[in-house]
Amino acid sequence: MQRREYLKTVGAGAAVVGLAGCTGNGDGGTGDGGDGGDTTTTESGGQYGLEDGVVTIGSDIPYRPFEYRTTSGELTGFDVGIAEAVFVEEMGLEFEFQKTAFSSIIASLNNGNFRVIMSAMTINETRAERVDFSEPYFTAYQTVIVRTDSDITSKEDLRGVSVGVQRGTTGEGAAEGLKEEFGGELELQSYDQITGAFDALLNGQVDAVINDNTVNAEFANQQDNVEFIEGEGAAAEQGENAPPYLTLTVENYGIAFRQDDDEFREAVNEALTAVRESGRYDEIYGEYFSG
Repeated sequence: MQRREYLKTVGAGAAVVGLAGCTGNGDGGTGDGGDGGDTTTTESGGQYGLEDGVVTIGSDIPYRPFEYRTTSGELTGFDVGIAEAVFVEEMGLEFEFQKTAFSSIIASLNNGNFRVIMSAMTINETRAERVDFSEPYFTAYQTVIVRTDSDITSKEDLRGVSVGVQRGTTGEGAAEGLKEEFGGELELQSYDQITGAFDALLNGQVDAVINDNTVNAEFANQQDNVEFIEGEGAAAEQGENAPPYLTLTVENYGIAFRQDDDEFREAVNEALTAVRESGRYDEIYGEYFSG
């Protein structure tokens, strides 16, 4: 498969479910929200208990193409575009992203450091015990990338190798499941950000990286010596429109809320529906995933 085809296959492989995940439990310590991102300004009152009408959003930055900064320092990405459409265009509010470590992001939300999480976060039962989710807004897969000079060409070839993952994510969870399947014959190297795992792959410190398909595809398309492991997997088994690369899981992303924030969550769900029905969702999707 040609490198520039990776992102094009995402269009079929990341079809939106319903309205339609980074990723794992995200349930670590009590880390604070970090540096603020871009704020979009509109006139707004104190709806939903928001100070000055600003929705603060916890997010693990960078996680390209979902949230990252351009060379000029501007915050952009798919999640940023969805936030603009939902909070500004549909709800008449403002928003501000706050950089937060993914491993502590749920604890930070529940400590009141920000109002919601938008961070390519996979909806799963473990997280749903601590937060409530919006309707799904994106479907993703856990996938495996390797260097092009690697002898690893299949899932079985991963047995006994070193795999890089981002700490606290479903990529880490998928790797742990694979290690169990291999009877312990898999070495996991966990990094605070996915960029650390990518660097380790390029430097030969790990043999493969397990991570969300769209983020892996973005990285692979920027490198001449990185490619996906191909083959069928979880997507094909679940009857999904499976991409040509190996899929270890099928996941849906959602916006996370504190469990006492029902009114705001319901309003955001209504806005997500409007964004999808208006065609705005497809416009944002095409901007980041057309390849």
